[in-house]
Amino acid sequence: MPGARAQELQRLQAAVVSCRHCPRLVAYRQQVAREKVRRYREETYWGKPLPGFGNPAAKLLIVGLAPAAHGGNRTGRMFTGDRSGEFLFRALYAAGFANQPDCSHRDDGLRLRNCYITAAVRCAPPENKPTAAEFEACRPFLVQKILLLEHVRVVVTLGRIGFDSFLKAWGDAGRKLPAKPPRFSHAAEVKLPGGVMLLASYHPSQRNTQTGLLTAAMFLGIFRRASRLIGGAGRRR
Repeated sequence: MPGARAQELQRLQAAVVSCRHCPRLVAYRQQVAREKVRRYREETYWGKPLPGFGNPAAKLLIVGLAPAAHGGNRTGRMFTGDRSGEFLFRALYAAGFANQPDCSHRDDGLRLRNCYITAAVRCAPPENKPTAAEFEACRPFLVQKILLLEHVRVVVTLGRIGFDSFLKAWGDAGRKLPAKPPRFSHAAEVKLPGGVMLLASYHPSQRNTQTGLLTAAMFLGIFRRASRLIGGAGRRR
């Protein structure tokens, strides 16, 4: 029932925002929100775990790593307010999955089309490096998201860690995994039992985009492929 699913998703979002399970992450995200950086010193930071966002009936699911300290941890929305997000939303707009290429804050008018964004870890970690225990603690949220987003046909994972984290959550959700463990590489495609296609991409971190490991054309190619796989549903209207 669509209404019941929407309510379950809202309850999950509320549970994410109120989570305090990982002491190191709680302390760090609050410290960053309190001390800030000079360029954002007049802003009120979100400073809490980040729920996913997008269309609950989406056919495309994007799984990232974790919020950035002065990006999502500041703005309160995944991939918003940092360079990685700028790179991501330009590609989503060009492929038809977003109504605009800009992403400055959570009330900027951005809307996702046939797309939902989440992450393996929902709190900003020190040095962008969650611990194994933190990944483990946060995985049940991703498992529940997989179960609730029942229309997903294509999953795009950002980076090797996002790729591995999604596959672990997929298995924990009771879904079958390929007989042979898939290996991460950019543009790798893995057909999961049940007809869901997994597409792997390098993460749009500054390290990858500034060195040319991931170009705008390479990244856009991933989302154009996703659009084709779901029948062009991401095309701009």
